[in-house]
Amino acid sequence: CVCVCVCRACQMDLQTAIQETQCALNLVLNNKFSEALDLLKPWWKHSMYHALGYSSILVMQATMTFEHRDIQAAMATIKEALHTCQRFRKKNSVIGSLSSLISNCLCVTEEMHAEICYAECLLQKAMLTFVQVRTVYLFTCLPVYMFTCVPVYLFTCLHVYLCTCLPVYMFTCVPVYMFTCLTGPNEPVCLQAFGLSQLKEGASSHSLRSIFCALTLLFYNTYVSLILGTGEGNLAEADALLEPYQQKYPKGSIVLFYSARISTLRGNFEKARAKYEECISSQQEWKQIHHLCYWELMWTHSYQQEWQQAYEYADLLCKESRWSKAIYVYQKAAILSMMSEEDVKKTGEDVVELFKQVEGLKQRLAGKSIPTEKFAVRKSRRYKAARPVLLVIPALEMMYVWNGFTIVGKRADSTEAQLVTIEATEEQLRPSEFHPDDSCLVQMLKGLCLKHLGRLLQAELCFTQVLSSESRIRYDHYLIPFTLYELGLLYKQQGDFTKASAYIENAKTNYKDYSMESRLHLRMHAALNSLKESPSGV
Repeated sequence: CVCVCVCRACQMDLQTAIQETQCALNLVLNNKFSEALDLLKPWWKHSMYHALGYSSILVMQATMTFEHRDIQAAMATIKEALHTCQRFRKKNSVIGSLSSLISNCLCVTEEMHAEICYAECLLQKAMLTFVQVRTVYLFTCLPVYMFTCVPVYLFTCLHVYLCTCLPVYMFTCVPVYMFTCLTGPNEPVCLQAFGLSQLKEGASSHSLRSIFCALTLLFYNTYVSLILGTGEGNLAEADALLEPYQQKYPKGSIVLFYSARISTLRGNFEKARAKYEECISSQQEWKQIHHLCYWELMWTHSYQQEWQQAYEYADLLCKESRWSKAIYVYQKAAILSMMSEEDVKKTGEDVVELFKQVEGLKQRLAGKSIPTEKFAVRKSRRYKAARPVLLVIPALEMMYVWNGFTIVGKRADSTEAQLVTIEATEEQLRPSEFHPDDSCLVQMLKGLCLKHLGRLLQAELCFTQVLSSESRIRYDHYLIPFTLYELGLLYKQQGDFTKASAYIENAKTNYKDYSMESRLHLRMHAALNSLKESPSGV
């Protein structure tokens, strides 16, 4: 990229600002993060695009580090960026005069660009606030930001065809049941479809924002649809989105990371690991990208029950990352629980002590706990007893929490190996106060493996066995609604959409206050939408 040089005493014109911001984006995608900041910094208080680019990089860094100082620095930068954009906006309120904006085309080009940049900065502020709080509490204030930036963004798009509809998509990512009173029961699905269609259109264009559209769609197809959906990400689309950037930025850490992630979701764990390792070695400036790779490497080894290697990456996360010490320590202890006593001794770790540490590491933000941390804390409380009853296959349970069985299911050999482990555990269960819960967990995970192996009748028997034991479950009450959901997906796979919908609606309507409830609600919402969209849908 050849940067455009301008006299710093002169005013930055719009075209040059866009070119320099594009140049900074190219530097970021080539792992030259500091150089990108240095390019944007001299003008970030005077040019809307420099302000947007500068704040975007700092926000990206803050969302990866979770360091308080990084978050505070990014938030201060966003506020200054908003102030910069404000100076270029039309003086009267845009939201108050949308009709004139559309009908009379009164805004000049620079003012329309300012509206888009301003809306994007508001979106960044909302996202960074989410990082700060990371609880459902934030959803009470996030809609305020969304209602502020979405109308500006959408109506300005009618005049400037280089924007994305990311705010629309972000809006629909918020749990739908929280917005029904605001949008009506049918609008969120339409909004999501519209947002995704606009992102696809934006990704296919040749503008400054094309890469942001592409990365958002990649994130949707490789993470959101898996963790908060039914696991049916469009990998063919993800490949097509990534391909031009693989040619242009072959050593870019972001490109390498998504390439590895797509390989993971296809079940090609060996190729994925090679790509993650390449991503780690591609740059040393932002260690946080290494941590993302460690997390994924931990799981790719876990999917193949390579517990020693999985432990090593879990240990690295415990030592280096600040995102969630409670989850990292629990994950490490869970992985060690899958290893032989001899192998555990070689690590020098005390598994019981690790589980005991988890509760003390839990974070409370704005008076709320992170749901996954709450789950880990509750499970680890078994080890508070003088003679604790050990958790049953805890690493496989956490794999399910992150929807990992959908990934393992792409590989018959890995799924068969998981099934062998689960059936061996089933034979080793002994009577205790936790026996009904442990037995139901084993049956649910066994059913998942059988489903992915195409043994649907046996899978159904496992799921119905869990449901028949509902009255005997004492602690893991989440197992019943999650099993109802899985049974619904099984019936969908068999083509019985009416029965599938009934089981998922049962879980959605009749069960409350269980672990990971919000996560399951999002998955159920995605499943019910897919049933409605099916040719024989209800």
